[in-house]
Amino acid sequence: MTYAYLFKYIIIGDTGVGKSCLLLQFTDKRFQPVHDLTIGVEFGARMVNIDGKQIKLQIWDTAGQESFRSITRSYYRGAAGALLVYDITRRETFNHLTSWLEDARQHSSSNMVIMLIGNKCDLESRRDVKKEEGEAFAREHGLIFMETSAKTACNVEEAFINTAKEIYRKIQQGLFDVHNEANGIKIGPQQCISTSVAPIASQRNSGDIESNSGCC
Repeated sequence: MTYAYLFKYIIIGDTGVGKSCLLLQFTDKRFQPVHDLTIGVEFGARMVNIDGKQIKLQIWDTAGQESFRSITRSYYRGAAGALLVYDITRRETFNHLTSWLEDARQHSSSNMVIMLIGNKCDLESRRDVKKEEGEAFAREHGLIFMETSAKTACNVEEAFINTAKEIYRKIQQGLFDVHNEANGIKIGPQQCISTSVAPIASQRNSGDIESNSGCC
């Protein structure tokens, strides 16, 4: 299938926060309760529609173990979007966000869109990180924020698509050089790039892209 743009994503965060499950839920619409730890990098892709345009998302799921951090760093280069994931039931994964964010910003384009995700919101009874804490961290660091559940699919679609909407918005504003693939964006085959700035339309909800709808 042809597409207007290809956006490269990277999913980062501590091991066991549900990165691979989020990818699987988004690409295959299924949940795998037992998942082997990612060794190195795994890959998935899916087409989405943004403002009437077909966008191909090419998503790299990285290992969270410290021993693989050098491999992960090499994938920051050439990524237009990043999903930074923590587990709401494990505070240490939230405490490590600053380190992950510093890594991402040091090794990526300054325009890379970062979505902060508090995953496993279906486990409310085991919550160890308040939603307000995630919101505050996102505000402080200029990130988009959502809580998700890879198990119930709550907000998974929205997290990936809202990231794409923000990347597309930056393209329309001229913040991304779409002719430089190092920015994680590739023009689709035989596409003409319009110089006009088109308003971005919501695929699912007409609300602001930073809307973090209630979860679970």
